[in-house]
Amino acid sequence: MSEEEAPPVPPPPAPNNGGAGTVFLVGAGPGDPGLLTLAGRAALARADVVVYDRLAHPSLLGHAPERAERIFVGKEAQRHALPQPEINALLAERAQSGKTVVRLKGGDPFVFGRGGEEAEYLQKRGIPFVVVPGVTSAIAAAAYAGIPVTHRDAASSFAVVTGHERDDARESGGRAAGGAEGRRRWDRIAWAADTLVFLMGVEALPEIAARLMENGREPTTPVALVEWGTWPRQRVAVGTLADIVEVARAEKIKPPAVTIVGEVVRWREALRWFDTGPLFGKRVLVTRAREQASALSEQLRALGAEAVEFPTIRIEPPADGFAALDEALRRLQSYDWVVFTSANGVSHVWERLAQAGRDARSFGTAKIAAIGAATEAALRERGIRPDFVPTEFVAEAVVAQFPEPAAGKRFLIPRAVEARETLPDTWRAAGATVDVVPAYRTVLETEGAAQVREMLENGALDVITFTSSSTVRNFVEAVGSAVIPSTTVVAAIGPITAQTCREILREPDVTADAYTIDGLVQALSTRLSLAPTREAP
Repeated sequence: MSEEEAPPVPPPPAPNNGGAGTVFLVGAGPGDPGLLTLAGRAALARADVVVYDRLAHPSLLGHAPERAERIFVGKEAQRHALPQPEINALLAERAQSGKTVVRLKGGDPFVFGRGGEEAEYLQKRGIPFVVVPGVTSAIAAAAYAGIPVTHRDAASSFAVVTGHERDDARESGGRAAGGAEGRRRWDRIAWAADTLVFLMGVEALPEIAARLMENGREPTTPVALVEWGTWPRQRVAVGTLADIVEVARAEKIKPPAVTIVGEVVRWREALRWFDTGPLFGKRVLVTRAREQASALSEQLRALGAEAVEFPTIRIEPPADGFAALDEALRRLQSYDWVVFTSANGVSHVWERLAQAGRDARSFGTAKIAAIGAATEAALRERGIRPDFVPTEFVAEAVVAQFPEPAAGKRFLIPRAVEARETLPDTWRAAGATVDVVPAYRTVLETEGAAQVREMLENGALDVITFTSSSTVRNFVEAVGSAVIPSTTVVAAIGPITAQTCREILREPDVTADAYTIDGLVQALSTRLSLAPTREAP
């Protein structure tokens, strides 16, 4: 059963709250958005407010309703967007106003995530809360580096240790100065388990290494540092307790990073998998419509890239409110051919048929053509096997390969308002009757344009992908005068899109041979697999 076919997963039941809202303490996982749990996604889907930190992947916010308030409270060492007491008060205030609040925390909320403190604060005020565990970086960062925290030949146990214990009496307001540090018994920590995993320990690395050796760990014990574990910007540095401080300094390892100490680190080279993809470490801008971006983004992430979604087009109903399309669909059986040029056209036709209480039987004897692999797939999902699919997905190829003379035939083309006229004009010239009806329209989307302009100015994008001429035009309009650096690869899905790039942007560096998402990804993989990886910020 596919994810789309699976029944929705409800979030854990909220306690009886007597009118107050509920706070969901949700673990966002270590970074890879695919590691969010189904319960976490379900909680986000019902959120009125999302309070999130810097280690939660930005794409996870897309699971929340558009109406939901989004509040960033990210923390870095010595720099907090919002101090913990204010975060606690914020959660309580929003919940007491009757709202469903999701506190989205990197990793697991109860593994050094201060989720226990937040839950305690809510409990004391009678505010209901639900804890949704998450995948902790203590395990995931190691796994994505090819390091098993346990292994039958090397380690039968592992322990997770905080890399620092600060005097946080002033921030929390409830702890004695120095009380936390007093709990650190290095004689016990050093031998707590075969594998030791330190979180938030980059700044304290010299002390960690020294204390472990002072308490009996061999200087030759392998150590790995995993920076930004599970993110496409992940970096791994390997050394020993004796030299890991120098290695970290030479490699410029910075937080967030996980420190793994133990013999299991020796499996790194044999089992590494995440950072071997052909697009690993590349930051790729995806300009497709929001409804379609995920398919390309998922393929890019599977090859190690960081997909940054910047939808430049938004799909909306045609200006006539589907009047022309509905009229054409009432006369479906009068057409010899119905030609679909996009998956969007397919979905809108089926939606309008369903709205009228009809289904695929309405096509009668009309034959169906599909231009593009995605269009064909959309039809097959609805039980339709197209009668004609050209080998090249452009109008010229459709005309050249069409299986019968166009003269005297009646064609229906439900498509975007803004599409090219080459295909209908050519068939009309050949003696056919062609009805072109708007099934949807694409409009300019500018949300996120400021961030994209900043990334362009900083040279922070390795690739910009365009999947249609409208994405090129809208991108140029959205970013204005921003200049694309010569080092940034411009990739087009096919020759029509490439020509639009030439006319209003620049010569594309990559044009897919197969005019599909698969073809675009393959072309990028070929071009970039040998290119140097941009250093993570």
